[in-house]
Amino acid sequence: MQSIELLSPAKNLECGIAAIDHGADAVYIGAKRFGARAAAGNTTEDIQALCCYAHRYGAKVYVAVNTLLREEEKEPARQLIWDLYHAGADAIIIQDTTFLQMDLPPIPLHASTQMDNRTAEKVSWLKEQGVKQIVLARELSLEEIRTIHQAVPDVSLEAFVHGALCVSYSGRCYASEYCFGRSANRGECAQFCRLPFSLQDVEGNTLIKDKYLLSLRDMNRIHRLEEMMDAGIRSFKIEGRLKDIAYVKNATAAYRQAIDTILKRRTEFSRSSYGTSTYTFTPDLSRSFLRGSTDYFLDYRTNDLAEPNTPKSKGREVGFVKEVRRGCIVVSSTEAFSNGDGLCFFDAEGRLQGFRVNRADGNHLYPASMPDIRKGDRLWRSFDKRWESIMEGKTAERRIQAHFTLEETEHGFRLTFNTKSGITKSKIFHAEHQPARTNQSASIKDILCKLGDTPYVCNEVDIRFTQPWFIPRSKLAEWRRDICDEPRTSSQEQNSTNEEHNTSQPNNKSIPSLFSMTHNSQIPTNLMTCRFCLRHAWGQCKKENPNNKQEKFTNERWKDPLYLVLADGRRFLLQFNCNKCEMAVIADKTDTSLKP
Repeated sequence: MQSIELLSPAKNLECGIAAIDHGADAVYIGAKRFGARAAAGNTTEDIQALCCYAHRYGAKVYVAVNTLLREEEKEPARQLIWDLYHAGADAIIIQDTTFLQMDLPPIPLHASTQMDNRTAEKVSWLKEQGVKQIVLARELSLEEIRTIHQAVPDVSLEAFVHGALCVSYSGRCYASEYCFGRSANRGECAQFCRLPFSLQDVEGNTLIKDKYLLSLRDMNRIHRLEEMMDAGIRSFKIEGRLKDIAYVKNATAAYRQAIDTILKRRTEFSRSSYGTSTYTFTPDLSRSFLRGSTDYFLDYRTNDLAEPNTPKSKGREVGFVKEVRRGCIVVSSTEAFSNGDGLCFFDAEGRLQGFRVNRADGNHLYPASMPDIRKGDRLWRSFDKRWESIMEGKTAERRIQAHFTLEETEHGFRLTFNTKSGITKSKIFHAEHQPARTNQSASIKDILCKLGDTPYVCNEVDIRFTQPWFIPRSKLAEWRRDICDEPRTSSQEQNSTNEEHNTSQPNNKSIPSLFSMTHNSQIPTNLMTCRFCLRHAWGQCKKENPNNKQEKFTNERWKDPLYLVLADGRRFLLQFNCNKCEMAVIADKTDTSLKP
């Protein structure tokens, strides 16, 4: 039976616990330093607390230490991993191969998507270096994933299924550092790809003006999970270490339900942790942050990858403007609106505008200030007051099925506790055998099933008496507490007593560091390499449309070279490798306005 893992994000301890409660089999979280999201660091103490909570359910905690390291950071990073190991972390996510040469504890290493894992050769090499799980590049198709799995079947493959997308191959983007001095490989990406650009030809003619030409939609593969399983994916990763707790709850619950539906009929697969989550809400991905949806490259190249009109989340489409009155907008919609909702629309110039609903009376909306909106404008809800109120409270509970067996012994009683997670604990309690006047079975079951704040729920008690015995309720409660108190050793305790070094990792001095050349020499001229292609997205693909007969957006044939131009005049040359179906964004060294 093959284990399937749902991996959810956590920017802090609270989000991590919420992810576990809502059904995550594993959580990934940033350490206090060296994470690819510098704004989402966490103390070792908080990570230890998350590990203790996750391990109750057999869930795991993976800690991201996935930036490239400077020479002076290697020893602090090594010591940090030892600290995380003692805190109970189950794996470390890395980008820099320097870690493969270090004297580390026996903790699994996972290869971050920042390592640009796109080929069977790369995955095979990482496996040979002792890496236990590999996060594949987001750009891979189902067929490419299957090819890697077939070539290296004994390594666990992880893939993103939901959340924000980088337009560049991960780990191969230097644009943020080049333009703003903030390295994406050091956890400080300034989101160059979410900026507005104009597209110009070599003569300075503007082909497209002020559009978000590199801004991709967000990934949503909730309907493709079974296909991904069949291709070889064993860990499904939700993006979002900077997202809020409502996003974590909703996305985790939605993917938990989708995966469980598959596992019910695909018995060759099983989930990798224990417990059943129940929810007080109906998961709905359209209500969380999403810049539109795309499968990305699962079916190779498609036309639903980019959203050039805005880099922001529009939210759920809720209808259109039926009428505009003084101080009131009448909406044609089947949705219910609330005071405090945030709505947005595109104005006459194609720019996204928003307004807050001060008062909602059915489909009559009274904004705090009247926007420049027109009859017929489509509306999206970017902030759902009612939904956010629901998500602020307790929205899930996760319990592991358990049962008790109570039987008499020569000098007392034996209580045995079993769970579906494989925990068994049995203890004999010395007590006098006192005959009961009436059958006490119902009372015994009532007391033993009161498991309170433990992660267990008991619906079955097996009583094996030769005759009804009387046991005081207080005594039964004491026995229950005794046997349910930490019925297994946590990974933290095991790690704290194991001081062996990580013998699975070779001390191979020939392993090259993937430390960015930007800190040792000059920033590369090639600022990013993308599988996404502007020519294809705008109907100008030379391979698919050589005669330029089916342009989607323009009647003019684009002539190379082409340039992306920022609002401040800085230019970037586009190079198209049609043989590989790739696009590169190049620093234009002839542009004197560019000053790294």
